[in-house]
Amino acid sequence: MHVAQRLLARGDHVLGLDSLNDYYDVSLKQARLARLAPNPGFRFAKIDVADREGVRELFERERPDRVVHLAAQAGVRYSLKNPHAYVSGNLVGFVNILEGCRHARVEHLVFASSSSVYGGNTRMPYSEHDNVDHPISLYAATKKANELMAHAYSHLYGLPTTGLRFFTVYGPWGRPDMALFLFTKAILEGRPVDVFNQGKMQRDFTYIDDVVEAVVRVLDRAPQRDPNFKPDVPDPATSWAPYRIYNVGNHQPVNLMTYIEMLEKALGKTAKKNFMPLQDGDVTSTFADTDDIRSFTDFAPATPVEEGIGRFVAWYRSHYAA
Repeated sequence: MHVAQRLLARGDHVLGLDSLNDYYDVSLKQARLARLAPNPGFRFAKIDVADREGVRELFERERPDRVVHLAAQAGVRYSLKNPHAYVSGNLVGFVNILEGCRHARVEHLVFASSSSVYGGNTRMPYSEHDNVDHPISLYAATKKANELMAHAYSHLYGLPTTGLRFFTVYGPWGRPDMALFLFTKAILEGRPVDVFNQGKMQRDFTYIDDVVEAVVRVLDRAPQRDPNFKPDVPDPATSWAPYRIYNVGNHQPVNLMTYIEMLEKALGKTAKKNFMPLQDGDVTSTFADTDDIRSFTDFAPATPVEEGIGRFVAWYRSHYAA
């Protein structure tokens, strides 16, 4: 929604694609859509990306110039409960998008990857130039697979593709299964919040406006073949094909307990805390090396975490009061 708003504001025509499934509150998805619908430059198609014929027909009819692929079955923990949803949405769905881009001769495909691909890596900050062959959740494995699938299409068909590894995106209109949303709802309702790994966790929380800025800057600059790529010592972040990978993070990891304290301050209410062990599929820390995207687009995050939390709380109170 936020990316679409940004593109519409600069005069682009945007076709939105979503299945509006019930993984979380459908009314929230519909409310987002309602914010876009009045703009004459926006149209919407209700299609599941896993619908092969539906996606094929859409690309054939619309012939988009560029594609921003942010649809996926998200969530590390849910992937332990319903793995087939991830195969359908993230693997089948992504190959349908790739095929559509290939046949429509799309100028540039920008797609969402995830910091989860770093898996068992412990060297910080996470760098795009590091190997990421040890995922610790099926969700992470599907996002790594997306990167590999995109590279294959870039190599075979010359399709310019850029993968963006997002680091814990938060902000107004966000997903209800993310920590900030869950914590806010629980605190306001007087219920305890689940604090995993006894609170000994760090996340590189990245505000939605900063993420959108990165997406749009990258979208406007399709990758080129790297003439300096060395197949004998391959760099995972670049290629002989028109393909690139970038981290999109705040580059400032925050302790989970500090994050909760910031939220308590914004809400004016103390959280009841239920301390729990680390969950399967989770990592204790994330920290983005953002040198590459800064060098390529001059992008740098501009929203301090405390400010971003305050904006989310203001939106939450307003939206749910209404």
